[in-house]
Amino acid sequence: VLALLIGFVVGSKFSSIFSAEGVSAGSDKFNEVLNLTKKHYYKDISTNELVDDAIVGMLESLDPHSVYIPPVEQEAIAEQFKGNFDGIGIEFQILEDTITVVTPIVGGPSEAVGIFAGDRIVEIEKKNCVGFDNQQVLKNLRGDRGTKVKLKIYRPFGSKLIDFTIVRDQIPLHTVEASILVSDSVGYVSLSKFTDTSTLEVKDALSKLAKIGMKKVILDLRNNPGGYLKQAHQIADLFIDSTKMIVYTKEKNDAPGDEYKAEKDYHYENMPLVVLINKGSASASEIVSGAIQDWDRGLIVGETSFGKGLVQRPFTLPDKSAVRLTIAKYFTPLGRAIQRSYKNRDDYYVEVHDRVEEEGENFAHNAELDSTKKVFYTKSGKKVLGGGGITPDYIVVNNELTDFSIKLRSNNIFYEFIRKYLDANGNKTKIVKNYNNDFLKFKDNFSLTEKELGNFVKFVISNNITFDKNEFNHDKKYIKQRLKAHIAREFWQNNGWYAVLLKEDKQFTKAHELIRKINR
Repeated sequence: VLALLIGFVVGSKFSSIFSAEGVSAGSDKFNEVLNLTKKHYYKDISTNELVDDAIVGMLESLDPHSVYIPPVEQEAIAEQFKGNFDGIGIEFQILEDTITVVTPIVGGPSEAVGIFAGDRIVEIEKKNCVGFDNQQVLKNLRGDRGTKVKLKIYRPFGSKLIDFTIVRDQIPLHTVEASILVSDSVGYVSLSKFTDTSTLEVKDALSKLAKIGMKKVILDLRNNPGGYLKQAHQIADLFIDSTKMIVYTKEKNDAPGDEYKAEKDYHYENMPLVVLINKGSASASEIVSGAIQDWDRGLIVGETSFGKGLVQRPFTLPDKSAVRLTIAKYFTPLGRAIQRSYKNRDDYYVEVHDRVEEEGENFAHNAELDSTKKVFYTKSGKKVLGGGGITPDYIVVNNELTDFSIKLRSNNIFYEFIRKYLDANGNKTKIVKNYNNDFLKFKDNFSLTEKELGNFVKFVISNNITFDKNEFNHDKKYIKQRLKAHIAREFWQNNGWYAVLLKEDKQFTKAHELIRKINR
């Protein structure tokens, strides 16, 4: 039985496509045009480029999610969804031509030998690596498990050079970005995508939170673009009981496809649940949130999701490129189709960005203005609609950032400033001394001073970004929180980062408020 996959996946041979009736005549016609172009066109042109462009053009006439993926991109996608790679285990950025460790990956070989956030890699295998670009860094640091690599590292807060020998290992690509107990009984889990390892990661996160008192769950699927259908099915199964339907598909000409039902019993099926979604929640995220909503299993909070309800299967070509073709459509347990209309392809992605929603309670689902959407009713009698994503039970739109803050983020100004801040004047040492690895103390008490914010403004101007006082004051609370979050990430990784940012997150705040009122 072929696994139906949502999003990016690694597939099977492409050659079987050409057995379809009528394809032979079409391929003869294509080859004739290709040969004529190669022979008579007034400029030299690459055959591979012509073929690639032709494939792209052919798929553009189908749906927005049937696409061609070049070899290099396909390799990167396969790695992402496999859930691991071989290397030394660091997240890095190149700052002022130097490889800067953002954080060592927890449990990886770099953390094991004592590499810290903020370390600068200046030599790899006795070769100066200052000036390397991202691809050169990856080429030199990645390698087969068990192989060694020698690094020379400059540590700013100690002002010294240190030699390290690291044995490369398999490095996990985590999809659970944070798992935190945000209050006495409420656990928060953020999932970034649905890959091979996602179900195990979510199970592990929930288990650890349950052991320290979690009795209610907030599952954050915001900006989660999807992934494997199997993982969506298994993660939904953690919260849905008995053998209830989670998702089913219809194939060519509406032929019945596969059905995915709840299979196992879990402790979390009886816990109050809120799922956070937004415009960036798509495909597998919509499967999970749609099933939760259809079964009245929990509350959905945030913004209407993307609206991608088509199932793709990838076919790998001989040159390691791939085509990802839509082979089916999926439906929520009530029979809701999630896919939005794509008749006007030019507006397909723009429509999501420009979508305006009225905030507030939407349990009766009267906020949806599109009368063409089909109406469905849950067991409790709640109205829900199909044909355009999952609309929340409570609509909350996070505050829009000004152009000034958007420019700061896009130019990496927040991180670069905090990197300098922690490297200078013993600030990193002071934080270690004052908070002694006590995150709650840091979260409740640390704040950048007005003088330090003034230094941030000077840093912004020094990076040729026009300072807008009005926009700075409008976003001041956000700016302070984001700077603080970067410091938190330095010491407490992603859990620290999220715990700080959630404090100024309207959608999370509403989810937390609603779930605390549920007594069960």
